[in-house]
Amino acid sequence: MTKNSTEIFTLGHSPDPDDAFMFYAIAKNKINLRGYRFEHRLEDIQTLNERARRGELHISAISVHAYAYVTDKYALLACGASMGDGYGPLVVRKRQDGETAKRRNSSGSTLQRFNASMSDDDIRELLHDCTIAVPGKLTSAFLALQLFLGEFDFTVVPFDRIFD
Repeated sequence: MTKNSTEIFTLGHSPDPDDAFMFYAIAKNKINLRGYRFEHRLEDIQTLNERARRGELHISAISVHAYAYVTDKYALLACGASMGDGYGPLVVRKRQDGETAKRRNSSGSTLQRFNASMSDDDIRELLHDCTIAVPGKLTSAFLALQLFLGEFDFTVVPFDRIFD
C-alpha cells in the first residue's frame, strides 16, 4: 500500500479498557502507520463476533469462541489477545429473599460472590434453577459457562445491560 492509497481499513473493537489500550496508538496516530488508514468501529463483542462471521470488517477483535466460526475469513494476529486469571468472565447472582448481603456494587445492588471455599458442585447447584444472562452465544463467557455447567437456561443480553 502506498501513501497515496485511499483505501480505509475497518477496525472493529469494543470500547472496553483492554481494547482501548490495544488500539490507542493507532487511533491517536502515536505510531507510524506507513500510510495505512483505519476507521474504528466500536461495538460490543457479540456484535463484532456476528460481523466477523459475515466477513464485514477488515480487522476485528472477536471472542476466542467465535474464531472457530471465522477461520475461513480471518487469521489470528501475532498480538492483541486479552485474557487473564481473575479477569472475567464473572458469574454473579442476585440475592434471594432472606439471604444476607454479601457485597454491594457501585450502583447499590447486592451481589453474591462465589468464594474459593465453595466446590464446583456447590456453585452448579446455586446456578441450576437460574436463568443466566450472557453477553452472546459466540462469546468466550458463554463457552466457559457451557463447559462448566453443561446445558443451562440463559437469555442473551447486551454486555452493557446485564446489570439492568
